[in-house]
Amino acid sequence: MMYKAFFDYLQKFSSDPLSEDEKALLKQAFIPSKLRKRQYLLQASDQSKYFAFVVKGAMRQYSVDDKGTEHIVRLGVEGWWMGDRESWAMLSPSMYNIDAWEDCEMLLINRDNTLELIKNSPAFCAMIHKLDERNNIANQRRLTSSISATAEKRYTDFIACYPELLERFPQHVIASYLGINKDTLSRVKRQILQK
Repeated sequence: MMYKAFFDYLQKFSSDPLSEDEKALLKQAFIPSKLRKRQYLLQASDQSKYFAFVVKGAMRQYSVDDKGTEHIVRLGVEGWWMGDRESWAMLSPSMYNIDAWEDCEMLLINRDNTLELIKNSPAFCAMIHKLDERNNIANQRRLTSSISATAEKRYTDFIACYPELLERFPQHVIASYLGINKDTLSRVKRQILQK
């Protein structure tokens, strides 16, 4: 079931069907895993050894400042990837925690297996290329939004881009992701409803 979900996802990036050999390579490269709600995939100061393809559930990636405030940098649900790219690529300690917001089922892949699949699986290679492109665009938009957009604009853009996240995460988590407090988000939502 987990692999079928991933094969269906991967097929979106390739015009050619996955061969049985390619499916076998993918199955060898990924480790099925589960997390219960609140369990960690990664804790700050540990090295990110895996990226997780979320088959079922919801996760969040965040840092915690000196005052104990969480700052959410990424949210993920089914069909999304979760991991700390900097720690994973640079083999360095992570500054982030990644935990399960809901019970999760996922497929884990390490760096060596990823590099092997890039060489031997055309569909996986195409997916990596497309995801890198999308990630760069999303990060650029988020940076521009965080330095120049109003709270209302950030929220309306979030709704437009990620409607599936609204029902999965509570208001304080979404507010943190947007870089605003939950009172500001409540005010913004009221203003939108009054329009």
